[in-house]
Amino acid sequence: MKSIFSSARLVAYLLLIPVVSQFSFTTPTAKEKENWINLFNGKDIKNWTVKIHHHETGDNFGETFRVEDGIIKVRYDKYDKFNERYGHLYFNTPYSYYHLSMEYRFTGIWREDAPDYTKLNSGVMFHSQDPRTMPKEQDWPISVEMQFLAGLGDGKPRPTGNMCSPGTDVIFKGVKDPRHCINSTSKTYPKEEWVKADLIVLGDSLVQHFINGEKVLEYAKPQIGGGVANRFDPAQKIDGKPLKEGFIALQSEGQEIDFRNIKLLNLEGCKDPKSKAYRSYFVKNNPALCR
Repeated sequence: MKSIFSSARLVAYLLLIPVVSQFSFTTPTAKEKENWINLFNGKDIKNWTVKIHHHETGDNFGETFRVEDGIIKVRYDKYDKFNERYGHLYFNTPYSYYHLSMEYRFTGIWREDAPDYTKLNSGVMFHSQDPRTMPKEQDWPISVEMQFLAGLGDGKPRPTGNMCSPGTDVIFKGVKDPRHCINSTSKTYPKEEWVKADLIVLGDSLVQHFINGEKVLEYAKPQIGGGVANRFDPAQKIDGKPLKEGFIALQSEGQEIDFRNIKLLNLEGCKDPKSKAYRSYFVKNNPALCR
């Protein structure tokens, strides 16, 4: 699986961006292996942690997140009522510089007792706080979201791969954007269609969203701030603090959805060419990973 990050077009573009101009981007050689990590093994979610609003961390209420047929599924067949049970499934390892790739498909039912905006709406959170730092009644994690949407069948455009910011802020087109969500330039995709989503995150500098291989959004300097997240531990929300790393989490907010082929290419590693651990696509140097 080749990283979008390693394309000559993206490399040339990134070199022009002042916020990351201190980095050197090169295209991997033909013999160089990209070490993709399978975040989802296709069998279970033992390496993941559930946090659902109104429930303690680790309580997968109603088996909201389950694995069937090699797919992580979000389902509500064991719910009597939704009751604002916004949920997230967190991979247990935080990351800072990386390329995340996955496929999603909206399917099944939408809980009609969930807010209207949640219809055919989900996403993946990143640079998130640790779920173990979230009180039982905190609704959304302090994080940045790559939002997924599908068309409502009314003929109106509804782009996917947008950015939403619970408890965070970003710099968009050179200024701090006050909007909770910023739309991407993607086309509208229907329910039941698998869509490939890629996310490139470079610490607290640059973030880029891709849908089916096309770049649809970019912004910079994710940081703690803004609103939307509620009933958090005040110690976790230090407005203005740069978000350099965090957890990745799949979302559940009232619409059934499937996720598969969840992979990550770590862009932090050994940049010493003399080391066997060296990879030319690494962006951030970590000498401790040299061997």
